[in-house]
Formats: sequence, C-alpha cells, structure tokens
Amino acid sequence: MDGVSQVQARIAEIQAQFQPASVSAAASTTSDWASAATAAGLTGTDATGTLGAAQTASENAVVSDAKKYIGVPYLWGGTDPAKGLDCSGFTKLVYGDLGITLPRTSSQQATSGTAVASLADARPGDLVFFDYDKSRPGVDHVGIYIGNGQMIAAPQPGESVKQQAVGNPTVIRRMLPQAATPATSGGSSTLAGVPYANLFTSAGNRYGVDPAILAAVASQESGFNSSAVSSAGAEGLMQFMPTTAQGLGVNPFDPSSAVDGAARYLSSLQTQFGSTDLALAAYNAGPGAVSRYGGIPPYSETQNYVSAVTSKAKAYS
Repeated sequence: MDGVSQVQARIAEIQAQFQPASVSAAASTTSDWASAATAAGLTGTDATGTLGAAQTASENAVVSDAKKYIGVPYLWGGTDPAKGLDCSGFTKLVYGDLGITLPRTSSQQATSGTAVASLADARPGDLVFFDYDKSRPGVDHVGIYIGNGQMIAAPQPGESVKQQAVGNPTVIRRMLPQAATPATSGGSSTLAGVPYANLFTSAGNRYGVDPAILAAVASQESGFNSSAVSSAGAEGLMQFMPTTAQGLGVNPFDPSSAVDGAARYLSSLQTQFGSTDLALAAYNAGPGAVSRYGGIPPYSETQNYVSAVTSKAKAYS
C-alpha cells in the first residue's frame, strides 16, 4: 500500500471511531486529512493544498486532531468522546492521540510543558488556561489555541466542544518540543530549561533585575507553582501576600503579572538598600526589618533564604 492509500485508510479509521455525528462529512475529511497526513509523514499539503506556512507539522497535527472532536458534548469528568468530554479530558485526549501524555486535570496540565509569556507569543497547539471560578484560586479551565485569537475547548455543561475566541488566558503552556532559543545580547541569562524563563528575562531586563535572581526567587518561593498558596497566605508563583499584591497592582496567580510585579518590587528594593542581598532579605522579611537591623536581619529563615536564592541564581546564570 502506498503512502496516500495508507493515509486514506487512516482517515476512514478515524472517522469510524471518533467523528461526532454533528460534524459534516466534508469537514471530517478536511480535518482528518491533515492529522493523518502528518502521521504518515506527508506534511507538505492538506486537503486545501497548503499547510499554513507559519505553522509546523506538529502544530498542524494538534489543531487538526482537536478539530475532529468539535461537536462532542460536554460531560463533567468525561474522557471518552463517545460519551462526552470535559475541558481537560479533551486536551488530554488530543495530545494522547499524538503520543504525548498530559496530566488529567487542568490545574495539573497548567504546570506541564514550558511557559509562554503572552498570547502574542502563543503558537497553534499551545494550551491556554483560565481562572473562571473565583471561589478558589488557580486554573479551572483549559483549551487548545489554534491561532488568530481562536481556541477549541469543551466549554461547560449544555455545550459541545467548539471553536471560540480565546479571550484572556491566565496561563499559556507549550507542550510541543521547541527549538532552542539563541542567547540574548548584552550578557543576559537565557535560563535554559527554567520554567517561565521568557517572563524572567523580559521583566528582569525591563527593570534592571538579574533574570536569574527572579527565577531563583520563584524556585525558592513556590517551586515554580503559579497556583501555590502558603500556610501564611502568600499566593502564586512569586508568593505575594494579598496586601502586597494589591499595592503593586499584581494578580499573584497570573505568572506574567506576578513576575512583572516581583521585578518592579526587587528593583525598588535594590535602589533603596543598594544591594541584591539586602533586596532579597527585604523581599523575605520586609523592608522594615532590613532598615531596623541595618542589614540582613538575624533571622535564620531570612539568612537561609538569601543564601539559597543567590546559590540558585548562580546555577541558573
């Protein structure tokens, strides 16, 4: 059997197993062709004659696979397209079709892969996460970005998997492998392999704070968990207390906002106290304590904090 015949056979198999009845046969053929063609290595064209020039074959594969589930009804806890899908069941299924295993829930998926700084940097296939339930912190919804301000998602009870405007995601994560980025000019750290590296780099350069310090603070404070809440009530990636976050105009659970706020705050502390070590001490113990003791306060927690953050920053640099 030649390559084209293999693809056609695969299309028929996908249609028979997964295609919702509400999607037309014409749409099914177009959607499944791109997915099957990618799987068979025929990545030069889709059913309309071209793959988007700006998209990679793997990005097209995610988008195409997501489109074939349009019309599947929403079902809380659903992971079987024959019965229904919830939002994270849908994303897990799509990536599972392509051989990539995701965690089950949207909050778990939101810490997988690598961070994307903003929607302007998003690529087709990226997962976009939202915090719609204000009764509890953190992510509670996820969809698959398909480009041009659109996503595909399983929205809510009474609806079906559909394409819709993406809106304003709280978190964006990239699950597909990506090429290594070149080192930035001016000696800034590229923070290779560090979660949210692009946020630390851009915010650090914007406010004159070493990006490696920002990354080390996030590691020490939350272990890079943007949904973290400490026993003392500190919130998010950079562990702001609610009053501090409010004063800075920061959403502590939005990584982009949190990192920007932390960079602004550390920059002001560096200016106030004249050194990075004292700025870190003030970040941990408060500016009043540093002023009162004329240096790093004699608190073992703060002294260990400054030592741990500076050590991690050196490792990241």
